[in-house]
Amino acid sequence: MRHRIIVLGAGYAGAVAAGRLARRLHRDDVAVTVVNAEPDFVERVRMHQLATGQDLKPRPLREMFAGTGVEVRLAKVTGVDVDAKTVTVAAAGGNGGTGGDVLGYDTLVYALGSGWNPGDVPGVAEHAAEIASRSGALRLRDRLARLAAGQPVVVVGGGLTGLEAATEIAEARPDLDVALAVRDGLGDTLSPKGRTHLRRVLDTLGVTVHEHTTVTGVAADRVTTADGGAIAAAVTVWTAGFAVHPIARTTALKVADSGQIVVDGMMRSVSHPDVYAVGDAAWVTGPGGRPLRMSCASGVPTAWQAADAIAARMTGGKPPNAPLRYYNQCISLGRREGLIQYVTADDRAKPGVLTGRPAAAYKELVCRGAAWGVANPLLGLPTRRHVTRRASGAAQRLA
Repeated sequence: MRHRIIVLGAGYAGAVAAGRLARRLHRDDVAVTVVNAEPDFVERVRMHQLATGQDLKPRPLREMFAGTGVEVRLAKVTGVDVDAKTVTVAAAGGNGGTGGDVLGYDTLVYALGSGWNPGDVPGVAEHAAEIASRSGALRLRDRLARLAAGQPVVVVGGGLTGLEAATEIAEARPDLDVALAVRDGLGDTLSPKGRTHLRRVLDTLGVTVHEHTTVTGVAADRVTTADGGAIAAAVTVWTAGFAVHPIARTTALKVADSGQIVVDGMMRSVSHPDVYAVGDAAWVTGPGGRPLRMSCASGVPTAWQAADAIAARMTGGKPPNAPLRYYNQCISLGRREGLIQYVTADDRAKPGVLTGRPAAAYKELVCRGAAWGVANPLLGLPTRRHVTRRASGAAQRLA
């Protein structure tokens, strides 16, 4: 019997983990199955581009994993039983009920990630748009396309997603009145040089910035603020945070207050050793004891770490000990401008930045590199002598 590895989710972290497992382990020993609700890999870091009318290259998962031995199961995860070591799935596009097929696993890689978080602000779920998903970006694309010149668009949220959305919309539609509402100061986690450049770009693009502004309600034509004011908005784009997939909370896994699965340095659940969590789904302690932020920059290294740890357990090899740290924050500010903020290992801004077209080119290279790594899972495929010969031996090592 082959050792059964199920990877839940095929975003950056899940797809990278599955591809790396295919490189590290031989298909005679393991059966790797990726479960994902969508047939294509979604470049989530480009959803602001999709929303403004740009077309992205399709990346079908079955084509990406063709010839790797990785099976792609198009389905929605409806339940996980970590004691019985089973996953319940329903056909993708179904009604989302609790029925469906039950898949057994020996090792589970949980990579269901995060999605839009409307929070508890009145009117957000009913009226605001989101770009945390492909479907949300396409809906926003349609709404923006229907706006006439001069109509107001408000982006709520001063994080990287909000900054990229506001600048992308303003550059693509200079005829619109684009505003950005941020709870604190604009770019307050950036260095002084970074903040100065960010403000200059927003001014050039004509984006009105409302700093120290807490949005308390969203209506069809405006947002209301904590000071009793209102900002006109034909479209409101809500980017104020993400929430992890809720299924982990329904299991016996130990989770943090955020709902993320608590893992050790190998990305292994501290409560259930047959479960690994990667990407936004994982509560990972990084340098300085700070949790890693939800991002592609965190997701890919955690996927490498988990896949290498699983392979080491199965082959009797040396466990990985790669440090999980940050080097920079990459922010696109439209297609012609960017900001690369260099940071410490624990994600605190350093004085140095890269700006302008070189920064835009750098960010584009990072996005292409991440997608290329996902789309080429078999590069560096190990030879047969580098892996275990028998699944029974692997199972004994995992016991």
